[in-house]
Order: sequence, then C-alpha cells, then structure tokens
Amino acid sequence: MKKIVSRSWLRFATMLLLTCYSVITFAQDKGVDIDINLKKESAWYQSPVVWVIGGAVFILLLVALLRGGEKRSA
Repeated sequence: MKKIVSRSWLRFATMLLLTCYSVITFAQDKGVDIDINLKKESAWYQSPVVWVIGGAVFILLLVALLRGGEKRSA
C-alpha cells in the first residue's frame, strides 16, 4: 500500500511541476515585435520569384553535370 501512495504522490508532484513550467513559459510571451530593418525597401533577394528561379537553375545545372559524366554505350 505504501508503494501505491508514493507512486501517486510522485505522479501528482510531477504533474504539478510540469503545470508550473507551462505557466512560466506562457508568461514569457509578451508579443513584442522588433523591426531591425531601418530601410523599408525590400531587396531583390527577398522576392520568392528569385528563389524559385534560382532553385530551378541550380537543379538544371546539377542534372546537366551529373548526366554529362555518364558514358554512352551506343
């Protein structure tokens, strides 16, 4: 009977401790928005279109380099 009581107490204490940690971590969120960009202009590399085109060119170059090394058996 003593082991059952001590296990229950340990589970309760663990649950209480984790609840306290949860409350503490949610209390840290203040919703502060910090903007370090002094210029409000966007740079060319921030556009998603540039990243998509760059990724496509990279993949095409990679495929061309990997295909160019194969020996043809014809």
